[in-house]
Amino acid sequence: MKISNIFKHIKLVMKHKWVVFKLCIKVGEPWRGFMHDWSKFSPTEFIESVKYYNGHRSPISLCKEDVGYSKAWLHHKGRNKHHHQYWIDLTIPEKTIIIPYKYAVEMVCDELAAGMVYNGDKWNQNTQLEYYLNKERQQNLIHPQTDKFLIATFTEISKNGLDKTLTKDNIKKLYEKYCVKMEELDENQV
Repeated sequence: MKISNIFKHIKLVMKHKWVVFKLCIKVGEPWRGFMHDWSKFSPTEFIESVKYYNGHRSPISLCKEDVGYSKAWLHHKGRNKHHHQYWIDLTIPEKTIIIPYKYAVEMVCDELAAGMVYNGDKWNQNTQLEYYLNKERQQNLIHPQTDKFLIATFTEISKNGLDKTLTKDNIKKLYEKYCVKMEELDENQV
């Protein structure tokens, strides 16, 4: 493990957190932006991420390729509700749960920020839609309504840009269009 990777990893995480924070402010969720990803500084996540740091790809992906799993990822997804993996329960019939609004919005900001930070100058307003449709969506189990919300949001960003799409009113409208509130879902199933 290189000592320089400690500082490079901290810089990368803080850059990511800063972009998430700015995007969360745009959508009216500054607290979610501030609280975003503090678990990355826990020993479980930090040590593994420094060990596998390379500056171009997620250390978690590299660790999974090396040892078959990532303790950092298991720790991270279990503590951060903005990851759709947090909302999976294989013991229930549906398997996935609609992500509540504030975490779904934080997830959008997180995905965008990750794309921006990892792609740098190569990022454009189509990047997240293409990545979600061609890679992430294919590999993950996600509630169909949350999936529709993400596709609609990334599609709107692709067509209209970040500033027009990421407003408090617009993101709320998109969420309400595609995601049934859990209370309504519970009432309909009784």
